[in-house]
Amino acid sequence: MADYPIIADVSNYIVRTLRTKMCPEPIPSPNNIEVSSPADQDVDYILGLYLYDIRETSGMATPTFMPAGQVRLQKTPKPFDLYYMVFINGSSQMGLKALDIQKILGRVAQLINDNNAVMPNQLQKWLETSEPPITISQAKITLEEKVRVWQAINKPYQVSLFYKAGPVFLSSEVVVDTPRVTDATFGIHIQGSDQ
Repeated sequence: MADYPIIADVSNYIVRTLRTKMCPEPIPSPNNIEVSSPADQDVDYILGLYLYDIRETSGMATPTFMPAGQVRLQKTPKPFDLYYMVFINGSSQMGLKALDIQKILGRVAQLINDNNAVMPNQLQKWLETSEPPITISQAKITLEEKVRVWQAINKPYQVSLFYKAGPVFLSSEVVVDTPRVTDATFGIHIQGSDQ
């Protein structure tokens, strides 16, 4: 199962996809697209990807332990959903007009819709187990919830895109040795006899 860098790997996948397909039009350079927070000051980029929440995926029942070899058990990975905001950097020196911002956000929406799933073993090449794809979809949140995300970082609301990526399975380092069988008793019972 995927190791802890998988969260950063998902962010890198989204940014790499946007950098590959959005430059030089409508964004001039790949360096103008960053993993960042709208709260960061004095940074010059145009488009930011902000991971604003990580939640355990609800409704997915998983066993407590799974086999890890012949005599060991490993704690089952936990599934998480990652919540992202894609925003235009308000402190950028590019002087974007409202129509430029709409074009950029429209292109982002188009690209994420077209590249909305990635296999975990594409992000962590060493993975041998098959895991379900990580799907990126529009986060089902209201305008009020979007405004609250902006308020949490002390910034005024601006039009932005909100996405959910998941399930992202995080492996556990907890491994338990199962007890060895040291004594076994076998008996034979003949059907129909009283003994």
